[in-house]
Amino acid sequence: MQEKCLSVVVPVFNEERTLSTIVEKLLSLERLLEIVIVDDCSTDRTAEILKELAAKHSQIQVARHERNKGKTEALKTAFQLTRGDIVIVQDADMEYDPDEIPDVIEPILLGQADVVYGSRFLVRKASRCLYFYHYIGNKLLTFLSNLATNINLTDVETCYKAFRGDIIRQMKINSSGFGFEIEVTAKVAKLKCSIYETPISYYGRTYEEGKKITIWDGFAALYYILLYNVFCSLKDSFYQVPELGPSWNAPAASKVQSHTAP
Repeated sequence: MQEKCLSVVVPVFNEERTLSTIVEKLLSLERLLEIVIVDDCSTDRTAEILKELAAKHSQIQVARHERNKGKTEALKTAFQLTRGDIVIVQDADMEYDPDEIPDVIEPILLGQADVVYGSRFLVRKASRCLYFYHYIGNKLLTFLSNLATNINLTDVETCYKAFRGDIIRQMKINSSGFGFEIEVTAKVAKLKCSIYETPISYYGRTYEEGKKITIWDGFAALYYILLYNVFCSLKDSFYQVPELGPSWNAPAASKVQSHTAP
């Protein structure tokens, strides 16, 4: 059996329709250590479903906000509860397929990367065709973020972001709403760690199906690009700046390499 080193964090708000399905898929991951789910004060049956899932599966840890604080606050709560050497974000809405998580975390397992983004645009895989304006907005935000960080990402707004656990647990996260995507990108760029992208699929949903991001989140992202790239230092970005390089031992890297060798 492979080492259990992966913490999956799942921020949820009114996801009663898809939550059980996502959790079942996550539980099948070989390297799974834990699933940390933070309920951001859902008003549907999400809390009841989470109680049942946690009682049934010891790998599931649940926390709840008593008032709705937004996705970034839910992630902040979740990150501090994790124990894994690798931490990845998973939305509960079925837009991203947990079966692709092994591909996303592999560069970290091999000791090649400190952070990996799953890109919906790096190589075009299965992708639902939806809002053109969202596509253009994402491209614009990615371009402006890259301009500020000098990193050639293709998809800064992707959900699938995997980190060495010590990096994300030491990061000071101060934004709100959907600001996490821009803030974390600026701060890992300041750390000058090894950042990779891997291609992923994307099964987007419409607003009628529960999509929550709005145009105002896009305007907020522009503000965060300026704030965290220009007015936030490396020292201000982390409680303690993580060590980089060969001093960090990738979890079970030798096992992965021997497994993939001919």
